[in-house]
Amino acid sequence: MGNDSDAGGGGGIVRGLVLKAIVLFGGVLLFKRLRRSTTRWDHARAVADALCGDKFSWEQACRDPDNYFNLRMLACPATEMLDGSRVLYFEQAFWRTPQKPFRQRLYIVKPCPKESKCDVELSSYAIRDIEEYTNFCDRPKDQRPHDEEIIEDIAEHLTTIHLSRCERGKRCLYEGSTAPQGFPNSWNGASYCTSDLAIHKNGEVHTWDRGYDEEGNQVWGSKEGPYEFKPNRNSREDILPLNFSSTGSLEKKIEGSFVLKE
Repeated sequence: MGNDSDAGGGGGIVRGLVLKAIVLFGGVLLFKRLRRSTTRWDHARAVADALCGDKFSWEQACRDPDNYFNLRMLACPATEMLDGSRVLYFEQAFWRTPQKPFRQRLYIVKPCPKESKCDVELSSYAIRDIEEYTNFCDRPKDQRPHDEEIIEDIAEHLTTIHLSRCERGKRCLYEGSTAPQGFPNSWNGASYCTSDLAIHKNGEVHTWDRGYDEEGNQVWGSKEGPYEFKPNRNSREDILPLNFSSTGSLEKKIEGSFVLKE
């Protein structure tokens, strides 16, 4: 009887040691996973992925039709640079006329330099042969410009936004802006322009582009706040597009720029 007790006790000790080993091993793995830092390229990929997709400002236009139009923002991967930077095609159009974008750009998304305080650098470029890119994302890949052509069509550098990971507790994932002095812009009497961008956890992208004259007066862009673009999760066919009574004239008015409210 004493032997049976000893044997049982020995087995319990072994089981206890095995259980402790499993818990300790699992704890080490969890600790390593929690300690694993996000790399600079992880941030760049996250921003590029978040920008891609079909997004609309229709909810904001419904709430405040006097200050916001119902716009479609569309972005998709175009190609990749030799250094790993991602190139995105980006366009904006009125909800009712997506086939006629009024703004077309190529974005280059890459990590900020190591010496910088930001995480991701988002640069906007004009497109050399812009007609070849209209509705780029909606076309089959074999009907799009090839990778080499896309690289060659990256033209004038327009703006660069420096994004940083949002602090814990905020709604956003990344946010940032251009430098305070902005970038040269001569549209509609402007001397320079600035851009702010925020990427939210629910897939929203908030953008705020504004142009200023030499005296610092705003001459184009929304004055009430950023545009709020939300992912296209449902059909919009049953939504009444607001402030589109003069779509044709508005398209001419904002051609070549992102003029939302003067």
